[in-house]
Amino acid sequence: MVTLHPNILERDGKKAFAVLPYEEFVRIAEELDDFEDLKDLRAAKAKEANAPAASLASVRRQLKI
Repeated sequence: MVTLHPNILERDGKKAFAVLPYEEFVRIAEELDDFEDLKDLRAAKAKEANAPAASLASVRRQLKI
């Protein structure tokens, strides 16, 4: 979990912008990238869930290695 230290800027008396320290921004961007990767991995695994598979041991036996 990322701890944030935003500075809130107002426009016409209403909250309009949140300004973060650069390090926190980078950390959030990395977390979002990791999350996107995780979603892609889960989607790929779900797509291949019923695909035929072979164990490493059986492949080694077939290839005689």
